[in-house]
Amino acid sequence: MAFTGKYQLESQENYEEFLEAIGLLNAKTDYKVVTDVVQDGNDFTWTQTIPNRTWSNKFTVGQECELETMTGAKFKAPVTMEGGKISIQFPQYFLTAEIIEDKFVMTCITPGEKGVVFKRVNKRI
Repeated sequence: MAFTGKYQLESQENYEEFLEAIGLLNAKTDYKVVTDVVQDGNDFTWTQTIPNRTWSNKFTVGQECELETMTGAKFKAPVTMEGGKISIQFPQYFLTAEIIEDKFVMTCITPGEKGVVFKRVNKRI
């Protein structure tokens, strides 16, 4: 399927600003996150790994799903997909993910007038 693959961080914009906006500046790491996505129709398993830490979410597009933040907090949110772009409202930001020219591109936007747009581009490995 379109999203299935293993990806490694290639570039990112506003990483520190984003972590600061969501109160996680102390979680900053220089490791290149590896994201493994398995898509089976509308069912996804999305696993992110850095040395000594792995977190995973399973969700179905079109349904409310229980998800986990990078800090381990659990929450429920609907997962949608329009035009090949996945959208999820996390507690502190809005996430979209899509494949652009064989790269897995994630964008996170914090709310408010001074919202931070964090973009992470991952290359297929």
